[in-house]
Amino acid sequence: MEITLRQLRYLISLAEEGHFGRAAAAVNVSQPALSVQIRELEATLGAQLVERRAREVVLTPAGREILRRARRVMDEISDLTQVARWQRGLGGRLRLGVIPTVAPYLLPAALPLLRSRNPTLDLGVREAQTRALVEELRRGELDAAVMALPAGAPDLVEQPLFEDRFLLAGSAGQVAEFGRGGIDPRAMAAERLLLLDDGHCLADQAVDACALAPDDAPLNLRASSLSTLCRLAEEGFGLTLVPELAVRIETAAAPRLALARFAGPEPRRTIGLARRSQSQDDGWFAELTRILARAGRDEIAHAAVAAPELGAAATSR
Repeated sequence: MEITLRQLRYLISLAEEGHFGRAAAAVNVSQPALSVQIRELEATLGAQLVERRAREVVLTPAGREILRRARRVMDEISDLTQVARWQRGLGGRLRLGVIPTVAPYLLPAALPLLRSRNPTLDLGVREAQTRALVEELRRGELDAAVMALPAGAPDLVEQPLFEDRFLLAGSAGQVAEFGRGGIDPRAMAAERLLLLDDGHCLADQAVDACALAPDDAPLNLRASSLSTLCRLAEEGFGLTLVPELAVRIETAAAPRLALARFAGPEPRRTIGLARRSQSQDDGWFAELTRILARAGRDEIAHAAVAAPELGAAATSR
């Protein structure tokens, strides 16, 4: 009996889920089918790989070693498929991850450019926070991901796309309190700042921009989306930081949201594209970088109208 890729994939799923039922659901098979494959793998190797308990599954020492090698094998298989996929540049099937504070603003501008470049491109998009995207890149589940750089993952290749400056956003009255000049982000009172939930890199960037200690960050008003923060800020519940990339869409949805620029050096984030360092690149990554960078710059250009550069009055909408 030979070891199969299916068995290795099932073992990886079982290790990640810690439960036969959840592992089977993750790979879209029945629980008995997955259990049979795991037992056959154990029989082939002549070693017990998992301890079957009432509510969980625990890998044995042999199981942990086989898991490590199984992941290496699946990584190599992923690389083989990528070599074939990218022989003609940006084509075939592209699995792209995007962080939530970028996806709703960049994708509407980028997708038409991607489609016009190659109408046959089979594009799959996954929206998730940075930590999840990095892990999915490592497992070969994504080809590339758009995120704030640096991602802090030495095994990824990162390419900057564009600089995304932050603007102060709130009700017209609250923003007017800061005057017409450039605003010092360190003048922001912690109790007035609206942030995203923990796990969003934009929340950490806002805290850093305003020179707040982690313990000073407000906890009473947090949201899971930037759109919710903008609605709250528009109604006077506090102030928030809005990246230029989001200005066009968020000011259209919140017409009374007032915006103002910070004094230099303006707080900002670098949005970039990342891929696994082991993945093959025959030009598809560079082409994808160019398309996404163009889409981002085009979208950011709207911020110059909604919030003029320093020297002009903040604009209320």
